Order: sequence, then structure tokens, then C-alpha cells
Amino acid sequence: MRIASADRLIARVPLLWRALLAILALCGVLLALVESRAGILRSGTEVRLRTVPVDPRDLFRGDYVVLGYEISTLDPAKLGGESDFRRGETVHVRLAPGPDGFARAVALSRSRPAGTATEPVITGRVVGINACGANESGAMDCSQERRGLRVAYGLESYFVPQGSGLAIERTERQRIEVVAAVSPSGEAAIKRLLIDGKLVHAEPPY
Repeated sequence: MRIASADRLIARVPLLWRALLAILALCGVLLALVESRAGILRSGTEVRLRTVPVDPRDLFRGDYVVLGYEISTLDPAKLGGESDFRRGETVHVRLAPGPDGFARAVALSRSRPAGTATEPVITGRVVGINACGANESGAMDCSQERRGLRVAYGLESYFVPQGSGLAIERTERQRIEVVAAVSPSGEAAIKRLLIDGKLVHAEPPY
């Protein structure tokens, strides 16, 4: 009865008003998404991430650069000992700066640990099992000791202004550096893209 009464009440609202309400609701959702990302960029902990080679066919798609990271391939046995991860599972990775200043994965877990100002925790999703990883020179290595979990963090594609991606497309992956912001909840967003330490693109908050 209550559902029927609600349907009759909605039916009495003019179609124009219903359309306006629907548009306002959609705008509210979009604004919430934009503000959520802006909040990450404004107040998230900055981490430097070294990129690694990806499939050349996927390097540049239109105006999106496709990126891979050293922290994209993880060995669970070396990062806390948890195992039997499944594709699609959410994982939490503690990051710490290495001697070169780039973030390294130092712990991996299913449950989210507390992060710190120097060791933030980034949340990712397992997208591959026994994936290839990068060796010390930055080349892809599919030997048994280099295999592990492939994890995605939502940082794998980056929009650049139209026509400005040629230099990035021709650049070796190990020369590209990403500065990302990680929120207290583990969400991450790209803030800056650098080549050989020089700024190429910076992401505005809005």
C-alpha cells in the first residue's frame, strides 16, 4: 500500500519537475565524485612511484598514457606471508621510501593496517596471479623469482592534453616518474608526471 501511495504521489509531480530533480540528483553525484578526488589531491600523502615497461601496444591510447609501476607486481611471500590471494580481491599495501626516494612495497595484507605520514597504506585490487615483474634494470622479467601478484591501484592511466603525449609515448618507462597522493582511506590519485625529474604534467584539484 505504501509503495502504491508513493507511486501516486510521484505521478502527481509534473514531468518537468521530475526531470529537474533527476538532473539535480545526477549533478550532486558528479560533484561528490569530483570533490572526493580533489580531497585526495589536496590532503593525501605524496609518494614517488617509479614506472616500469608495459605492453607497447597499450602505451598510449588516445589522450591516455598507460602506466605500470614497480609496486604493481608483488611477492606475497616477501611482504607479510599471506597467500592464496584471488583475482578481484582487495589488498592493502604499505609503502615506504627507498634509498632513492621512490616508494617501495614493504607489507601486503587483506586487512587494512594503520598508515603513517612516512608509510602510507594504498589500497589495490588483484588483477593477475603469477604475473611478470620488472628486474633491477626496469626490463620485464618472467622468471619464476620475478613472478607474483599483479595489483591495480587506479593509477594505471593518466589523461594528458590532446596532442601533448608524443614525448611521453617515446620515452623509456624507467625515465618516467609519478607523484601520487594517497588518502587516509587508501585511495590514490596522480598529482604530477615527470620525465627525468622534470615536470611534464600537473593535475589541478578540479
